[in-house]
Amino acid sequence: MHTSLPDFDMPNEEQVHLAAESFRLLSDPTRIKILWALLQGESSVACLAELADAAPAAVSQHLAKLRLAGLVKGRREGTFVYYSAADEHVRRLLVEGLFHADHVDRGEDANPARAVS
Repeated sequence: MHTSLPDFDMPNEEQVHLAAESFRLLSDPTRIKILWALLQGESSVACLAELADAAPAAVSQHLAKLRLAGLVKGRREGTFVYYSAADEHVRRLLVEGLFHADHVDRGEDANPARAVS
């Protein structure tokens, strides 16, 4: 069936598991706000809490989960930790997800060729 197609390729189980975990973590609106803010530049918990309209303790918990999943990274400076998005993959995931949501909301077909990066 599909395996007879010349370019057919399935991801391995580990890739599927890790991708599903990343998508699960991105299913929270506060985490999306936090990540979007971090795509604009590094930030502290206090600043992210204000931007995401969330309590600093909640933002810290979200950041810990995002960091363990490899979606954000932290840089310590004295007693402060400044967070940033882990890499360009995070930007692409978020931009594509928001682009798709915008088109679903408008009832339009999502055309990746028109995506804003």
